[in-house]
Amino acid sequence: MVASSHRINLGPLVGAIDQGTSSTRFLVFNSKTAELLSHHQVEIKQLFPKEGWVEEDPKEILQSVYECIERACEKLTQLNIDVSNIKAVGVTNQRETTVVWDKLTGEPLYNAIVWLDLRTQSTVEHLIDKTPGRDKNHLRHKTGLPLSTYFSAVKLRWLLDNVEEVQQAVASHRAMFGTIDSWLIWCLTGGKSDGIHCTDVTNASRTMLFNIHTMAWDAELCKYFGVPMHILPKVRSSSEIYGLLKAGALTGIPISGCLGDQSAALVGQMCFQDGSVKNTYGTGCFLLRNTGTRPVMSNNGLLTTVAYKMGRDKPTYYALEGSVAIAGAVVRWLQDNLGIISSSDELEMLAGSVGTSYGCYFVPAFSGLYAPYWEPSARGIICGLTQFTNKRHLSFAALEAVCFQTREILDAMNQDSGIPLTQLQVDGGMTTNKLLMQLQADILCISVVKPSMPETTALGAAMAAGAAEGVRVWSLEPEDLSTVTSERFDPQIKLEESEFRYARWKEAVKRSMNWETTHTVETESRGTSIFSSIPLGFYIIGSMLMLVGAKYLTGRL
Repeated sequence: MVASSHRINLGPLVGAIDQGTSSTRFLVFNSKTAELLSHHQVEIKQLFPKEGWVEEDPKEILQSVYECIERACEKLTQLNIDVSNIKAVGVTNQRETTVVWDKLTGEPLYNAIVWLDLRTQSTVEHLIDKTPGRDKNHLRHKTGLPLSTYFSAVKLRWLLDNVEEVQQAVASHRAMFGTIDSWLIWCLTGGKSDGIHCTDVTNASRTMLFNIHTMAWDAELCKYFGVPMHILPKVRSSSEIYGLLKAGALTGIPISGCLGDQSAALVGQMCFQDGSVKNTYGTGCFLLRNTGTRPVMSNNGLLTTVAYKMGRDKPTYYALEGSVAIAGAVVRWLQDNLGIISSSDELEMLAGSVGTSYGCYFVPAFSGLYAPYWEPSARGIICGLTQFTNKRHLSFAALEAVCFQTREILDAMNQDSGIPLTQLQVDGGMTTNKLLMQLQADILCISVVKPSMPETTALGAAMAAGAAEGVRVWSLEPEDLSTVTSERFDPQIKLEESEFRYARWKEAVKRSMNWETTHTVETESRGTSIFSSIPLGFYIIGSMLMLVGAKYLTGRL
């Protein structure tokens, strides 16, 4: 161990907890240069107890955060960098994922229900049935969101209806509700010993219980969903001191930044100007356009959401968002469910070896279709297959599917804004795939710009934490923000070819619609009837056929 007197002093450092759908990471940045100095990552196990259900263990998530912090700090020490230079920690998280826990015991009362979980489809239908004209946009004027399985309120409603422990805890005023940010901040700041129960405006705006105009929990919305307001966290800005870490290597350091992951990426990409846009390629795909200090309601199936509020006395900024449920998740599906690839690198290699889908189109609507359709009855399809089609073509079609989905939401965003985008800033794990980035440029017919430092989501959380009042080690003034070098991908195919392929994709999307019936049998406690709203209907039949085909193709190839 190197003596502390010989350690390198780089000035103030800021840490970021990045808790995503598939992994947790802790990253440490230099607040003056935005350089990434150390990080550690732990995979998170996803649980699929029933068809269409997606859960994660909140205690495993919490433990992964502690492990990442400890290991990243150890790596800093090995680099002769003094850990005591870390002055603040920010949190960014998978949004909409819902947790309810007991404030007396500190124990979760059920697994976290993940954002893309489909069990609430019948809950959504019952709610739509009681709205005038069965309008799924009935609450959009307050929330910016359509009624959908995606958002936290319907997941919480399911827990209140189906989990006895939750019902009892609510009745005895022991229950606390939160998205992952709230769960982590509460635990990290003391938990049952005076932990801070809060969330930030960006995460609150994804619950359907929050009025994006008044910037507060809304009593009418809570009544509509039957949610008792006493279980809700206090809503804070995205950049202020919430509390101090109470355990581990960073005990006593303030948690002073909190942003939902897509808002964090917007900040990390320096999209502070009205009209600036970024797209993040993770488990899902999320395109956000900064609309300034006024919420813009979409006429084309996009969401209106809170982008950030950088301090208690700072203005609220809003964004238009296009959300795609399945992007990087399609890689895991090809790997885990079909077994035709062993890694994302192999997917890129296979797709690159043919350079075409040979007329094969893949619509990965495993959780229905999000923007711009908001159609829960859609299911995944693969069409255009011939005897010649093999796993290389399917790999190419899977990458194209991510790009086509992005094209759909970018078209909707251009229509809403009236100002066509001329280039797209991108980030997220999938952007390491150069073939995907080139395909994206070809299908959008505009340039795609990828920063050389891809950790923009964590960077955004670190910026919010470092800029908080009482910390002030990170300046968000334009002249002080570090410029990040980038890689540019320009379109390489003719416009006519791009439009033809996109039109064919749109035909495939039509065929994926209305696969499932939406009026369903009532859910039973902690479960559903075998006949109720069977999610991933294609997956049951299609996967069986494709597994046979995959084995044939694998053997043949």
